[in-house]
Amino acid sequence: MHKEELISLHQMLFEIKDYFADYNPELKFSGYQSLKINPSQLHKSKMEHKYAIFVLGNELANAMKDVEFSASGRISARMRELAAKTLKEMEYIQ
Repeated sequence: MHKEELISLHQMLFEIKDYFADYNPELKFSGYQSLKINPSQLHKSKMEHKYAIFVLGNELANAMKDVEFSASGRISARMRELAAKTLKEMEYIQ
């Protein structure tokens, strides 16, 4: 995926995050917030956006699980795996 496509996906997930946060103000998305990256930060690397997507995807899946979507537990686990894999790739590059 090209960086521009990743940023577009990051933006979509960011908007979904905002929707869930409006729906349930108790959701904090702390893992994503701790990254200090958002879709408007074009200067961030492709890998940083990719990692943010997986972290945010994991937290969104956990939020969906609370609203009783059936497959969200599997999505959360997969996003967690992909985030860990991407973090290792980022560490390898540096």
